[in-house]
Amino acid sequence: MTAIVKLFRSTAFKISLAYLVIAAIGAGLVLARAGWDVEKLADAQVAQSINSDITDLAEQYTEGGITQLVHAVERRAEQPGAGLYLVTTHAGEPIVGNIVSLPPGVLSQPGLVETDYARSGDINTRHRALARVFLLSGGFHLLVGHDIEEGLRMRRIFAGALVTSLIWLVIIGTIGSLFLARHVLRRVDSITAKAKTIVAGDLAGRLPLAGTGDELDRLVQNLNSMLDRISVLVVGMHEVSDNIAHDLKTPLTRLRSRAEQALQFATAPEDYRLALEKVIDESDALIRVFDALLMIARADAGTGPEGMVDFDAADVARDVGELYEPLAEDRDVSLSLDIEPGLTLRGSRELVGQALANLVDNALKYGMPSSHADKPATVEIAAKRRGAWIEISVADRGPGIAAADRERAQERFVRLENSRAQPGSGLGLALAAAVARLHKGTLRFDDNSPGLKAVLVLPAAAPAKLAAPLKSRAGAVA
Repeated sequence: MTAIVKLFRSTAFKISLAYLVIAAIGAGLVLARAGWDVEKLADAQVAQSINSDITDLAEQYTEGGITQLVHAVERRAEQPGAGLYLVTTHAGEPIVGNIVSLPPGVLSQPGLVETDYARSGDINTRHRALARVFLLSGGFHLLVGHDIEEGLRMRRIFAGALVTSLIWLVIIGTIGSLFLARHVLRRVDSITAKAKTIVAGDLAGRLPLAGTGDELDRLVQNLNSMLDRISVLVVGMHEVSDNIAHDLKTPLTRLRSRAEQALQFATAPEDYRLALEKVIDESDALIRVFDALLMIARADAGTGPEGMVDFDAADVARDVGELYEPLAEDRDVSLSLDIEPGLTLRGSRELVGQALANLVDNALKYGMPSSHADKPATVEIAAKRRGAWIEISVADRGPGIAAADRERAQERFVRLENSRAQPGSGLGLALAAAVARLHKGTLRFDDNSPGLKAVLVLPAAAPAKLAAPLKSRAGAVA
């Protein structure tokens, strides 16, 4: 497709041309209406002048008869720039006046009449006039008129100017439309060219901005934001694929090895039963990992297991505390609660509860002080309002997480050095971070001096009808 064809087929040119046509029609209607109004005003003035002359001459006839009327018409007809006058008998024979020829039937027409005529001294030239015939007593006809040739010439000039203006409007408008279309098409072509490179695999590329702040720039900004989100999801998908390939290979290998050992070395039913129980345990662990990955993916995609509802975060924090209280007692850990009432959130009660359960489970696993520590093992669950935000925190007295590792600790399958001795898959904090993002919040790590404080920062909702408490809770994801 040639460049000129692309210009004529572009949306910008079509829109500009449509506006041009509408503007031309509007201008034509306005100018035509103005010309028509001017013509009507001129005709009204001529009619008023004719009626005034007729009234005056009729009075002359009434006062002095036909003789005085003839003298009056002669005087007026001889004046420079005089109007048109004619007095005839009832048979139409001229008596006096400056008109020598009229079309047949004009003298018998009532009201104002536009007619041709020939004037004395110029009998070979036909002119146009607006005239009125008045029937006098005695059967005489009095015709008074005004030449409208000058008005007709002005009308033709006005019509020519209107046509010329419209032609220039179309020419200039078409040139302007082509210029605008070329400018817009150049921007669209640059966006299209960059989009092709992105489609070809350059996910880091972004559509160019002109910096004008117009609708194209706003569209490009939204598309770039969409590309940013897609890039994050694609990178996350690649990371998950790589992590699954590397981190799940070990448990799958272990699962196969135990099955092989059972086939090779088991001799009694009890040996087979023990091997099957270990296989089931390994399978359950893998299922929990895949469930966690599914929950993270759904949270990152902006969907929860159910619709978003209003619920009390204080109830969720107390439920999680009650759930983990027996486990804390078994591990000789003091589990305390510091929860404000009436902390309304808008979101998924189940996912927020799962995220908080993961944080508490991590604190009980990795947040224990060293054997040389003077302070006892404690875990505190707190939920408080901070302005427009609700902070749900889990604090422990363990070794904590170094500031340089806190962002990385929220990634999938990441296990830091001090946690490798404990069982787990490295998905607990990733799930908590994904749940925070789903609720337009964040997961933050603070120093607890000593220890770590993991804080879910979520936007508070206006008080409303709250969701019912959970009937059952899924286990935490390590």
